[in-house]
Amino acid sequence: MHNFSSRFPFSLSAICFGSVAVLAVAYIGLIAVVMSYAALTVSFSQSVKNDEATVATLESQYLASVASITNSDYAAAGYTLPIAEIFVPAKDATALR
Repeated sequence: MHNFSSRFPFSLSAICFGSVAVLAVAYIGLIAVVMSYAALTVSFSQSVKNDEATVATLESQYLASVASITNSDYAAAGYTLPIAEIFVPAKDATALR
């Protein structure tokens, strides 16, 4: 009678240890991906806040310029009120019609 033993060339513990090692490396890789995503999200959020501050500064300068123009004396600059207002009808169709 022949003794046919079903022995594999590898052990079950080696398969388990190998799969645990692969899963541990995959876990560490996933943690690295999540941390880099979080860092990018925080960086983008800070960039948006910086851009909002820049826009607020530019709006402040614009409003100060508009206020200085609005407060100017047009009569002293040589402007006068119109003498008459007339309506001029269009001869041809415009692009808006």
